[in-house]
Amino acid sequence: MRVRLHQIVVDCREPGELVRFWAELFGGEPVERARGWFHVKLPGVARLAFQPVPEGKSAKNRLHLDLAVDDLPAAVARAVALGAAPVGGTITDDQGSFQTMRDPEGNEFCFVTG
Repeated sequence: MRVRLHQIVVDCREPGELVRFWAELFGGEPVERARGWFHVKLPGVARLAFQPVPEGKSAKNRLHLDLAVDDLPAAVARAVALGAAPVGGTITDDQGSFQTMRDPEGNEFCFVTG
């Protein structure tokens, strides 16, 4: 038996709006599905899906995406222009640098280099 990652699902209040943010960030096209779901295909990986839930986000994510970028300041600026917000400052260690971000619904993700 083989197990493979099919999709990563994000619970959110406004899937149609959130998928547009992620699709623009990755350069993909939002896809509307049944029952209010949406997804965007990530280049070379599983798709990122958005499922409607009635409650808003109330705590820190237990899982987040690390997105590799060549130019950290440019990636942060682009994400902010699309509606994201940085969390704290850039951290640099022996592995490289990273910047924690929040998407428009407050879900954490990181841009990483190195």
